[in-house]
Parts: sequence; C-alpha cells; structure tokens
Amino acid sequence: MYVPKRFKVTDTKEIWEFVHQHSFATLVTTENNIPVATHLPVMVNKQADDFLITGHVAYANPQWKTFEKGADALVIFQGPHAYVSSTWYSHENVPTWNYQAVHMYGTPRILEKDELKESLKILSDKYEKHRDPSFSMENFTPKLLEAQLKAIVGFEVRVTEIQAAYKLSQNRNEADYKSVIKHLKEEGDFDSRQVAEQMEKRL
Repeated sequence: MYVPKRFKVTDTKEIWEFVHQHSFATLVTTENNIPVATHLPVMVNKQADDFLITGHVAYANPQWKTFEKGADALVIFQGPHAYVSSTWYSHENVPTWNYQAVHMYGTPRILEKDELKESLKILSDKYEKHRDPSFSMENFTPKLLEAQLKAIVGFEVRVTEIQAAYKLSQNRNEADYKSVIKHLKEEGDFDSRQVAEQMEKRL
C-alpha cells in the first residue's frame, strides 16, 4: 500500500485498536499468480508487539488450498472513508478521499481441529457477549459441531509486516481542516460522520 509519510501510522496500540474495531477484513492470497480474495470476520490477537490473525473460510472455498503452499497473504482492514470536495477549501485545489486502512502481511497456516474450535468460540463470544439471549459454541450438540467443523477451514496468520494509513486531511491548514470536518458532518451519511469524528480526535 502506498503510504505518504504524513499519513503513516506506526503506533502498535493504535493499530491494534483499529483492527479490533474494524475486524471484518479482506483476505488476499494468490493462485497461479492470480489474486484471490475472501471477505470475512477475523480475530486479531496482540502478543507484545506481535499480531496473530485467526479466522476461517468455507471448505467449499478453494482459497484455503493456497494456505498449503506457504505463500504470503495480505489481510486488509478498512475503516470509515468519505469524499472531500475541493469547494470546502479556502483556495483552489482538487477533490480527494479521506480514509483509514491497515494492511497486514504474513504466511497463513491451517489450524488444527482443537485450535479451530477455540478460534470459533473466541470469535462468537466477541459478538455475542452483550446479547440476551446469546449464542454459545457450547450449546452445539456434538453431531452438529462436528458437521460444522468439517464445513470450514481455520487459519492463522502471524503478521510479519504492517502498513497503516490514516488519510485525514493532515496536509491541510487549520482553517481548511476544520472546514472539512464541518462539511463532512453535514453530509448526513454514516461514513462521513465517522471520518469527521476521527479528524476531531486529532485536532
């Protein structure tokens, strides 16, 4: 990912919080030099400064076979994004797009059965813990659980490289920066408001 210096994010705590919040990711691998992608929820675990990504794909999805070949994977995490009109500036310029994105690279390995079960429990608990009633892996009958496990392939990616970009008008003067925030709030859509909130945090 092309990341201009002024938009680069290197703080591991900030990156972990971002990928934890925006954990519906895009997993990209290659098959015969052709990119293959799956959109899926993942869990990102932080151990010291290391990141581990776990998730699963359907057994019917042939992308899992690329894991066996030891090729690197790219996991993309996308945050809010919004169009920025050049009419919001105090001088002539061009329109642009503000966004937040994190790319993580590493080599996938296929999870063993017990690892997959634990991965599924952690993933479901994350999204169910605040619900009443809530779903739990422990409520599965053994027969149904076995059937479900045979229908998916779990994976883990130990992250070897991170590229993080927050393009949030950092290259604008204070007046134009505040103008962008104001106009994004007036746009009325969720992403625009989210981008405005992220920009306000950096004032």
